[in-house]
Amino acid sequence: MRTTKNLLAALLLTTCLIPSTLFAQDETTPESPFSLGADLYSNYVWRGTKFGTGPAFQPTIKFATGGLTVGAWGSFDAAGYAEADLYASYAFSFGLSLGVTDYYYPGLDYSNFSDTAGSHAIEINAGYTIKGLSLSANYIVNEAGGAASVGGDMYFEAKYAFTNFSVFAGAGNGWHTAEGFKADGVTMEDDEFGLCNLGLSTSKTIKVTDSFSLPINGSVIWNPHAKQFNMVLGLSF
Repeated sequence: MRTTKNLLAALLLTTCLIPSTLFAQDETTPESPFSLGADLYSNYVWRGTKFGTGPAFQPTIKFATGGLTVGAWGSFDAAGYAEADLYASYAFSFGLSLGVTDYYYPGLDYSNFSDTAGSHAIEINAGYTIKGLSLSANYIVNEAGGAASVGGDMYFEAKYAFTNFSVFAGAGNGWHTAEGFKADGVTMEDDEFGLCNLGLSTSKTIKVTDSFSLPINGSVIWNPHAKQFNMVLGLSF
């Protein structure tokens, strides 16, 4: 009888502990390092230059742990413009970040890495942030005819974030200031270094319901080199 009572007591104690153990496990479950998201922009403007026509859908998926981030980002519109980039970066605790981006345009031969018709433009990136100021430097390391890079394409940008808006200024050459190509399709006719991306951006969050809010952002962008002005509005999901 004593053995039976002891067994019943043990079962009762175990039954009481199981839920609390499960809840304790749920509370300590680590957040997944994988995340995904999407943006919808009125048009795609990158470093002062507009790409494609009309609304652009821009999905992203990434893996982040510690200072390391590895991900994929793309931009697609109904007119047929398509871009799918891979990237990796590492952010240090003192504000410095280093990374690399592989620019690729679907429709090109993904396995082609040649100078004349290569489909990948590889860029190394460096950035530094201190308080509201952000600085970045970017350099294309390879010539790729399919992706229209000639190697040595540079871009530098400074951005300052105020309380309700940010201002930015960017300058570059190669990709960023080219007005045309020579007959071989890869040599820039105009490779001068110049201002190509001046503007202001802001954002706000629209509360739709008590449990759902919609982040929106907008920018006005002036490209002095190309003499072009653009406005962009985006929604994030």
